[in-house]
Amino acid sequence: MKVMEKRKKSLVRMEQSSPSCHQKAWPEKPMISQASRPQWGTDEVCEMQVPLGSGEGPSASDMSPQQEDPLSCIRACCMCRPQAEAQKLSFLASICTICEAALEDSGAHYRLCVCPLEVAQCIEELLQEEPAERLDTELRQQAMNAIAAMSRAWLLPEERKSSLLRACLGSVLHLPRHEDTQDRDAALYMETMEALHRLLQVLVGSAGTSVLMELQNILELLLPFTTCQLAAVEERAMACIARLLAFSNTCPLPEVCSCFTGAVVLRHQCTENQRFPVLGKLAGQLILCCTSTDEGTRDEAMKAVRQLFIFIASQRMWMWQKDPKKPQLRERWQTLFYEQVSQENNARKIFRMFLKYLQYPERVSIFLTAIESMTVPSLHSTELAAHMVDVLSAEVHFPPGQVQKIVKVIYSSLPSITAQPALESLGRALLVLASKYPREMVSSLLGCSPTCTSVTITMWREMLSEPPAVEKVLQELLRVLTNHSLYHMSTSTGDRPRVLALAAARILPEIIQLPLVLKEAEAIFPQLFLALLLQVSFTMELTLQEVEIFWEVHQQHHLTPIRAAVQSLKVLLCGVGLQKQMEAIEEQGGWDALLSTVTHLQGVQVVARVMRELPGALRDPIFHQLVELLSTKFCSWEMVAMVFLVEMLECVDLSEELHRVVSLFSTYLQSQSVGTQQLVLRGILQLSKRQDTARKMLGLLPCITEQLQDADSGARAMALPVLSSLLRLLERGKLSLVALELASNLPALFEDESGTVRQLSIHLFLDTLSFVEGREKRKMRKEVYRSLVPLYLHLHDEEESVAKASQKAFLGAARFLHWRRLEHLAEVAQFWQIGECMLVERRKSAAQDYLGQSLLYLQSPQESLRREAVRFIELIGRHEIPTVRSRWWRFGRR
Repeated sequence: MKVMEKRKKSLVRMEQSSPSCHQKAWPEKPMISQASRPQWGTDEVCEMQVPLGSGEGPSASDMSPQQEDPLSCIRACCMCRPQAEAQKLSFLASICTICEAALEDSGAHYRLCVCPLEVAQCIEELLQEEPAERLDTELRQQAMNAIAAMSRAWLLPEERKSSLLRACLGSVLHLPRHEDTQDRDAALYMETMEALHRLLQVLVGSAGTSVLMELQNILELLLPFTTCQLAAVEERAMACIARLLAFSNTCPLPEVCSCFTGAVVLRHQCTENQRFPVLGKLAGQLILCCTSTDEGTRDEAMKAVRQLFIFIASQRMWMWQKDPKKPQLRERWQTLFYEQVSQENNARKIFRMFLKYLQYPERVSIFLTAIESMTVPSLHSTELAAHMVDVLSAEVHFPPGQVQKIVKVIYSSLPSITAQPALESLGRALLVLASKYPREMVSSLLGCSPTCTSVTITMWREMLSEPPAVEKVLQELLRVLTNHSLYHMSTSTGDRPRVLALAAARILPEIIQLPLVLKEAEAIFPQLFLALLLQVSFTMELTLQEVEIFWEVHQQHHLTPIRAAVQSLKVLLCGVGLQKQMEAIEEQGGWDALLSTVTHLQGVQVVARVMRELPGALRDPIFHQLVELLSTKFCSWEMVAMVFLVEMLECVDLSEELHRVVSLFSTYLQSQSVGTQQLVLRGILQLSKRQDTARKMLGLLPCITEQLQDADSGARAMALPVLSSLLRLLERGKLSLVALELASNLPALFEDESGTVRQLSIHLFLDTLSFVEGREKRKMRKEVYRSLVPLYLHLHDEEESVAKASQKAFLGAARFLHWRRLEHLAEVAQFWQIGECMLVERRKSAAQDYLGQSLLYLQSPQESLRREAVRFIELIGRHEIPTVRSRWWRFGRR
């Protein structure tokens, strides 16, 4: 109803703009040229001046064909679609009449009263209403004549052309077959088919410079009818293609771009009017139809193939003209088409011949057409389709994007293919493509099915049926597993490394049991094992969108992404003969720990401790691979890899890797991750206790010393024992200098929030007193004096271990200074007299330093230290009253 209302409004506007006086509908004027004819756009309404007379025009039901003029008939039928057969035919005849007049009279061309979009829509509706099971009127052929007339007059809207032609093809090609040529219906059928052929030829012939585009559009609409599994429909569609190609070969076609003909042209530019991308699909379908089970279809297909060859050959005429041998070759090839040889051999030779002229886009189209034809083996020769797939996969070089397209078509077609020759050829094709394009094949197949369907498993097994492909495919799977850390977000199927890595982990349990795969997996076990372990860790970082891709399929099996990754790791261990290790990890709760974000690193530790018990032939390559991974500096899994490496340090042979390990430790000490820093320090501590590696750690002393100032309490707590261990490895001269430097930095740690750091720093300070000698010993006295107040105040530390450490350090400091009275008080623990002794037996300037240090402790989080600081300040005040009051006042204002 909305469409009819729109038509009525449009026609009312047209009537209002028309003149009131009658005039001749089509006055004689010179014929207009094609260049001057307008092409109306989608939204353009054509309001033309027409002879309407006064009042409203008659409707389609009120007027007979003899009473109405063509324009009135068209207007009436567009406002109210005709129901009677005579009215429909009159409407179509009126269109022909007006279009013919428009060709002769430019004025008439601009006076068409109805928008072409509405006319085209009305014709399409009439065709769709025609019953498909019978042909008893001329309406179909008259409709096609009307469309042809509109095309010749350039009144056929481009946006309605495809739908109109599709309606024509569907209405005509599906008509029932008429065997009796003497029957009236058979004659009508023949006339209707001829009308269709004329229409197609008119559309091509009137396309001007766009003839190739028009030809391609028509062929793309015809090709689906050649595979509809109805013999009569396929034969008619093939006949239309043959007749249309034959007609096109008589038309002055533009020169097709050299990228179509196969010539090598660098940096060329071609317009859309010079391209013919349907060629590959067309050639493939025509060749396959030459083996159709229907004789009529075979004959028409052979005719179409001959015409297609002529079409291609005409585009390469320039080569034959330059080479005197080429005309003979052309004649030989043309003779081939007319020789009556067996259909199968003929079709194969035709296929081989066509390959000489087609570039990779067309060859890919033939490849895909052959695969799709295998899903309906009853139509064509499955053996021919298999042969085409074999030849193309072995001989053609495909760009990455085309490989992905091939994999998708195989994946979607495989469930429908049952013929054994077809399945075997696809298996061979997958194997060949995997050997030639492992990266493209792996990424494409993982992208087709991240959750590993049964079809995917079948394709993987075919790809992994011979050694060369197995090695390449497994290496590519390994690359996918370890490459996900380059990206932290994924947005599309084409660029989804995180999901692809998850898919790679999912497929491994399905293929690892294949004998060839298992053999290769053993050869790359260290890399594969660590890649899967890191995949388990990485899976915990997946976004919700990425998890849903996997979870939608496997949620009924409770197989979350991380459980799938852990399962893959278990299968790998069992597959390479490490079932005992897999069970040991299970007994120690390692697998369960890996599944939780809270206990994940503990799970990694369990796995590492079990794996370090492996024989050196397996253990050392794993350690070497860890070093390689950490050298890439991918921060997403540095913590997991470092945990594993540190756990293995105790038992691996470092004779060849020690220098790289030291370099890694130096790098990762600068990591932003506090946990990583602590792991590195733990590793350094382990190596500092081994005789064969201890001295190599001395080069890390500057980096470790920096940790005392920059790191948090946890890293400091780890760094202090490392320093204590490494200092004992230094030579005396170097040791004295390092000890002096440490002694100046350590008092800052006495007030650390961690009791462990306070205790360890005080212990280390005490150790430095015995390390200095010579001139450094005199400089050390200054540092020791500066440490007296902090050590004295920490005698009252709330943590007993810190208080005891302070007592020992204070005693050591007194002995270092040869301060007998102070040494005695510290030894007998008479702490309340120590402050008095420090003030009495030191010069007056020392009281100023004591006061400055004590004031800082007034802000200590420990109440006992604040209280003792206040008491000591009061004691200082009794000795230096004016100075103390002044500094106390200034400190209070802050």
